[in-house]
Amino acid sequence: MALVSDYLKHTLQFRFEAGTSRGVLTEKDSYIVRIYDNENPSVMGLGECGPLRGLSLDDRPDFEQQLNELCQYFSKLDLQLFSWNVPIVLNQLIGQKLPSILFGFETAMLDYLSGGQRIIADNDFVRGTRSLPINGLVWMGDPPFMQRQIEEKLAAGYTTLKLKIGAIDFEQELDLLASIRERFSPDQITIRVDANGAFGPDEAMDKLTRLSAFQLHSIEQPIRAGDPDMMAELCQQSPVPIALDEELIGHMEYVDKFRLLKKIQPQFVVLKPTLIGGLRHADEWIELANRLNIGWWITSALESNIGLNAIAQYTAKYRYLLPQGLGTGQLYHNNFDSPLRTENGQIRYEPGGAWELKSIMRNGE
Repeated sequence: MALVSDYLKHTLQFRFEAGTSRGVLTEKDSYIVRIYDNENPSVMGLGECGPLRGLSLDDRPDFEQQLNELCQYFSKLDLQLFSWNVPIVLNQLIGQKLPSILFGFETAMLDYLSGGQRIIADNDFVRGTRSLPINGLVWMGDPPFMQRQIEEKLAAGYTTLKLKIGAIDFEQELDLLASIRERFSPDQITIRVDANGAFGPDEAMDKLTRLSAFQLHSIEQPIRAGDPDMMAELCQQSPVPIALDEELIGHMEYVDKFRLLKKIQPQFVVLKPTLIGGLRHADEWIELANRLNIGWWITSALESNIGLNAIAQYTAKYRYLLPQGLGTGQLYHNNFDSPLRTENGQIRYEPGGAWELKSIMRNGE
């Protein structure tokens, strides 16, 4: 038996122009890693490498070349290498400068070892007896577009809303938050906002103070990553709890993670496996956050249903969860059909539900 690894590029097409403070998204490239035995290609593990432009550590011109070379290198390895510990072995083989590739290979290998059934973790979520709470994401746009999304999320049963802010006029964003609070108390609807680093350091505290009038659960990344002193000051003084997101990117060593959290002391961290190097690194962030009494939740990063499925199954190994950020599966015209379902502010896995993967499975299987 000889394992083979290769990949296929898949460009996901958004259903609408998805606005963030970094610009408007209409499509996103993902690379589906495939691992299989060349004598039995029907058993195939799949993983997704999806670096985000302008954000991922491995958003680099030679990304596809690096991925191709790693696939070729991986195909020469002995499967027994991975009988010890898949994430640690891959971390040693791939290194720490390609976090989305680490995530893709890690989940593809775990899928392969479980029989190529898209099962990353055999737990009650996969068995269909547990669903996970998620937030309803409201993308940036003009006020009518954002208001329409808010109404859609409320009608769909979400009790936690997350609004992207920082791209339109701040006063209009405050008006949108006020419109929610006029109708729903914090006990009825939880509101999170995500600034994606849009606030300048000199204006951040004033904006945080004004946002606090709406009794928000938290704000993600109010200022750009890379200024830990300023972020630590904001976390200490802000009337709105702060969650680190982009700030975590690039901190791959355990000690470095600890130093960052100890210095900044945020109220929350937001973990995106594609951006932080996969499930092993997510485990480290969670262990440190728990030790330092920092809250956390896990968020997808615009993956297709292949990546979202792996992240959701991984998340389900934890109990007593805050609403997670796992609702991106309906963003695209050309996503892969999967057993994942979202309803009433929850994501669940439907056992026996069909995957539609003919375009990436070998010989159409």
